[in-house]
Amino acid sequence: MNSPKPGGGKKPKSIGKSFYRALKSLGSALPMLLAVVLLLGLFLTFVSKQFIASVFTGELFCDTIIGSAIGSIAAGNPITSYIIGGELMKEGVSLFAITAFMVTWVTVSIAQFPAEAAFLGKRFALIRNALGFILAILVSQQLNF
Repeated sequence: MNSPKPGGGKKPKSIGKSFYRALKSLGSALPMLLAVVLLLGLFLTFVSKQFIASVFTGELFCDTIIGSAIGSIAAGNPITSYIIGGELMKEGVSLFAITAFMVTWVTVSIAQFPAEAAFLGKRFALIRNALGFILAILVSQQLNF
């Protein structure tokens, strides 16, 4: 058997080339990532928790769909979703809707879709977001029984 070359057979030039390509790729992705962050910040600034709570109807399944839709549009990090979920609970929103909202808030993002499609492919991004939306509804229905 052939033994592997010491150092993995990599040349220092190829590592430098790879590093340069990675930096170049990051530089081209930076404007898109910055736009996504700014768009999310604007949305969260202009849409209040009280407005989100007023959208819910009181019907369990309909509220679950509404929670999933709002969470998909207003994506964010998990810690923020806990705070908003607590505020929604204080406003009397059902646990079904809150669960769906929190799951889609973290896993589905309409605002980040253009960046995701550009880097991972439109088909992949569409399927991932659609499955995330559907599974969030199923999870919220199952967790609350």
